Formats: sequence, C-alpha cells, structure tokens
Amino acid sequence: MSIFLNKDSKVIVQGITGGEGSKHTARMLAAGTQVVGGVNARKAGTTVEHVDASGATVELPVFGSVAEAIEKTGADVSVAFVPPAFTKDAVIEAIDAEIGLLVIITEGVPVQDSAEFWAYAQGKKTRIIGPNCPGIITPGEALAGITPANIAGKGPVGLVSKSGTLTYQMMFELRDFGFSTAIGIGGDPIIGTTHIDALEAFENDPETKAIVMIGEIGGDAEEKAAAYIQAHVTKPVVGYVAGFTAPEGKTMGHAGAIVSDGAGTAQGKKEALEAAGVKVGKTPSETAELMREILKNLV
Repeated sequence: MSIFLNKDSKVIVQGITGGEGSKHTARMLAAGTQVVGGVNARKAGTTVEHVDASGATVELPVFGSVAEAIEKTGADVSVAFVPPAFTKDAVIEAIDAEIGLLVIITEGVPVQDSAEFWAYAQGKKTRIIGPNCPGIITPGEALAGITPANIAGKGPVGLVSKSGTLTYQMMFELRDFGFSTAIGIGGDPIIGTTHIDALEAFENDPETKAIVMIGEIGGDAEEKAAAYIQAHVTKPVVGYVAGFTAPEGKTMGHAGAIVSDGAGTAQGKKEALEAAGVKVGKTPSETAELMREILKNLV
C-alpha cells in the first residue's frame, strides 16, 4: 500500500522537453515509474527518447495539451516542470483536464498565482502537491518528482515534509527500515496538499505503521497538524521543526512567514506537537533516533 502514488500510476510530464523536465523524466523512468508521455504545445506530435528501468529504450509521445495526453495514454498523474511565469496556466490546464494528481516542482511561483490556482482547484478532482517541492515517492514502485530514488527502499514509515533536503536526509537516516510513501509538500505560503492531508492518508494506509512529520518555522501549519494528530491519528508520530537557531523576527528560507509573538517559532511548534503526543527531535538525526525506538518496539 501507499498514498497518492503507486506502481499503477501513469505519469505525464508538463515541460518534458525542457532541461529539468528531461533530466527528471529519465530519473523517474529509472525508478520504475510508468512515464507515458509529456506535454509541450509547441512540440506536439514529436517524441522524446529515454531509457526505462529495464534498460530498454522508450519513445515517449509529446502532446499539445494535458487533456490530449490523458485521452491518449490514460495518465492519472502529471509532474510540472514549467517556468514560474507559466505555472499558473499549466496548473489550470491540468485541473481542467481532471488529472488525478498534479505535482508542481517549480520554485518561485508568485504567491498570487498559487492563491489563484489553489482557489480554482477547490471542489475539483485534482490533488495538488507543491509548488516548490520535491514531489512524492513510493519506493520500489513510482516516483513523481525529483527525490533521489536510491536513498531508501520500501518499509513501514510514512514521511511528510515541508523541506526537500530534509526529506532526503530523513529517508537516508531511516533507510534500513524503509518507507511506504515519502511526500515533500513544499514550503511556500500557499500549497496544495498539507501536513494534515498526508497524516489522514497515512492513518488510513494499513502498510504505514509510523509517521515522521517535518515542519519549518513560520505560519501555523504544524500547530494545526498537532491538533489534527491529537484528534484523529492513532499511529505513532515523530516530528522535527527546522529553524531552532533562527533569529527572532526573521523570515527564514522558504518557511513563508515572519515569526512573531511566539507563533510560528520552532519552540512553539515543538511544544504544540509534544502536547499532542508527538515526540520531537532537536535535530533530524535525533528525530530519526526517536523513530528507530518506536519501530523497534513495533516489530
């Protein structure tokens, strides 16, 4: 089992002919993902050549629109490698085509654009992950995004993280246990899938036995997640909040909000999570160690 992505997922790439799109299409194929084509209106009707996980050469068709790609391939996942200026149009196109899952890798999407496509997606069929995220990986089955597929294999841990690099570090730290699914939700102020969405899915996934949640200073997403965990999550959760050493009153990195009056600080988030029964490490390695102790007792 997994959440949102599995071996049967059929993936298209919006921006498949660009530098990043091409590079990561190759990596997704190497990870075993069923990449079935791509979208670039200016290169519709052409093909791109890649090598799949078995070493065989594959010719992937390039379509003029997401709707056409879905019609011709049965795709249910799209990964968008589109420049920030064109991301909103690409997202709205994917939503209109009713793709089931859309992973937006692009960094630097204007917040107003994110607000507009987030609002547009409400009540429609597309789940958005991102923007500004590494995407989602179900080890041994499929990768939709840029997470290195060789860090960790399949196992009982579910991971949801605001930070891409901390996603990779946590997967590496717990590689001997492995992951059901690891999802990087992105650290922008407005994102699609939230900590709570992932927590709910992991809670309902029988193969996920324990959950790691990684947050960052800024905003109140982690405090909301803590309240959700207390009310709805029965599986053990460990957490890490990046930014314990950040100077007060500063916006740090892509945390997306100014830290003020105790709200949004690493310490405040840690306390909220601990009050909900979540063990929180002061470093990623300490957090991994807390999860190890839980997993040893679960096995």
